Amino acid sequence: MSFQFSIFDELAIKAIEHVTKDLATLRTGKASVQMLDPVTVEAYGSEMKIHELASVSAPDPSLLMIKPWDTSILESIEKAIAKSGLNFNPVVDGNIIRIQVPPLTEERRKEMVRLLHQKVESGRVMLRSIRSDVKQEIEQQKGEANVSEDDIHNDLKKLNEATQKYIDKLEKMAENKENELMTL
Repeated sequence: MSFQFSIFDELAIKAIEHVTKDLATLRTGKASVQMLDPVTVEAYGSEMKIHELASVSAPDPSLLMIKPWDTSILESIEKAIAKSGLNFNPVVDGNIIRIQVPPLTEERRKEMVRLLHQKVESGRVMLRSIRSDVKQEIEQQKGEANVSEDDIHNDLKKLNEATQKYIDKLEKMAENKENELMTL
């Protein structure tokens, strides 16, 4: 009887998705709707994300447009963006908020790359933690009926290969994002 790797794959995919979402928040030189993901707005008595309150678009590489579904919260959205620490200067233009996304300086790009590597390393740590948990489950099969030493050895080998596959995927994501960050 061999160990089922579907649990490992499921957890590893969730870790990769988490890192992917985390990397999307890193600001490149181009406007992206994910740039506003960290911003929360005080609306209707609770904290809400901008995408829950408005349609957000990036009509060109240096512009973000936010069109609230309820114009009464326009000012709240504007204030939340201004206070977010993203260094954006929102401008209200009728029922729309426009944000000019300034190009990144070389220093800021390098800072973003450092942050990128920290986020990718946290992804590697998540994958190694998942691997460790699954490895323990495989090793606990020792001595059970219908489980040979070869089965355990083969399962551990498969686990290492699968872990490396996901780590390679993280590395590729990091490489692509770094190229995106360093491209003017």
